[in-house]
Amino acid sequence: MKIAHNYCVYIVKCSDDSYYTGITNDLERRLFEHNSGYVKNCYTFERRPVELKYYCHFFDVNQAITWEKQLKGWSRKKKEALFKEDWGEIKKLAKSKNNKNGG
Repeated sequence: MKIAHNYCVYIVKCSDDSYYTGITNDLERRLFEHNSGYVKNCYTFERRPVELKYYCHFFDVNQAITWEKQLKGWSRKKKEALFKEDWGEIKKLAKSKNNKNGG
């Protein structure tokens, strides 16, 4: 029997207006760690406080990792469209990026 696990891919907005994308098995704990400065060499340490803008649950860690990597490659505009659940804008921005790359 396969045991289901809970993973969460998330994006937080930092105090310097940048975005940080991560993965965790405990979102509440991870947000606390980001805001408390628990990890001093973390990207968010000098950019606190952070605000949760998006999260998505997964039961398969490989799917979560794939989604996290994909989001990290997205532009700021595309991430902001995701926060608004504006799928039309996300598609438009994806096509725009593909056209700039010659296809």
